[in-house]
Amino acid sequence: MDATRTLPLKSRPIDIVFIVVFSAFTVTSLISDLLPTLGVDISHASSNFFVNSNWWYAHDTDPLFMTPPTWMRIVTGLSAFVYMPFYVVLVVALIRGWNGIQLPAVIYATMIASITGIVVFGVEFFGEAQWVTPNPGKFLAFNVPYVLLPILLLVRMRRPQPFARRF
Repeated sequence: MDATRTLPLKSRPIDIVFIVVFSAFTVTSLISDLLPTLGVDISHASSNFFVNSNWWYAHDTDPLFMTPPTWMRIVTGLSAFVYMPFYVVLVVALIRGWNGIQLPAVIYATMIASITGIVVFGVEFFGEAQWVTPNPGKFLAFNVPYVLLPILLLVRMRRPQPFARRF
């Protein structure tokens, strides 16, 4: 078999998992991260579905997300305006087996692992008392996938021609 030949999607089950997950990340970037980026107050329950959904998550779990300082709004802005469009391109690339997504995927995975996995998690667990999560289990359940899946994507993209192999 030619090493540069793209395997069909059905032969790349991990890519199907990535397609589902990163499609969901597209939606959550829009629903969740856009609100604090634009300065929408999610610090109290509301009749607005999106505000209320974010409040439900954050009120007992994520004070940093609920009342974000400027630097955190920059982090959520990255998700809403950089990661979200990237997710759309990534999903198409995964479906079609476009090897050109490899470098952007490595850059994205490195960024999110560094910013979210180190900085945000660091503040949530070891930062100032006002930002430390009061509910580590819920925080991790909601946020670990946003670090773990990009790291798995990084592993997936570790060698040239990633779509010529199963993983």
